[in-house]
Amino acid sequence: MKSPSVALVRVDNRLVHGQVLEAWLPALDAQGILVADDEAAANVLARSAMALAIPPGVKFEVLRVKAAAEALKPGGKGPPASRTLVLLREVRDAEALHDAGVAIPQLNLGNVHFGVSRRQVAPSVFLDKDELAALERLAAQGTRVELRAVPTESPLALPDIKARFADV
Repeated sequence: MKSPSVALVRVDNRLVHGQVLEAWLPALDAQGILVADDEAAANVLARSAMALAIPPGVKFEVLRVKAAAEALKPGGKGPPASRTLVLLREVRDAEALHDAGVAIPQLNLGNVHFGVSRRQVAPSVFLDKDELAALERLAAQGTRVELRAVPTESPLALPDIKARFADV
């Protein structure tokens, strides 16, 4: 068995749901899901509900963002499976992982709910200026930022996301 690796880091405030299980897991050939989310880690009902949806044979873990960073950074225990999809609720969680020393070669934005001061940049993605700045910082550090709901869609790159943000 090869050493465990992160197949993709995805920001999707729904965390575990049909698109992730039916589209992303097979497309990535992922055998694990790591949810890095403080709220879900603290909520036994949320963790249990997500665990019920996980297909047989897929390793599943829910950790606080800080604990996920400790596991994923160099010298940590690593992700739960040979290819793991990391799910985050918010852009700030991706920045927190990166700032804690976790390499994020690619960050996928899949779903970010509407919120006060957020602008729509795609049908299911709304960002505020601080989130856009965080994405720019991640990109400047080598993260390829893309927006797409499912793997079969053409990805929207950060320059296009920024242009859509400016046009709103």
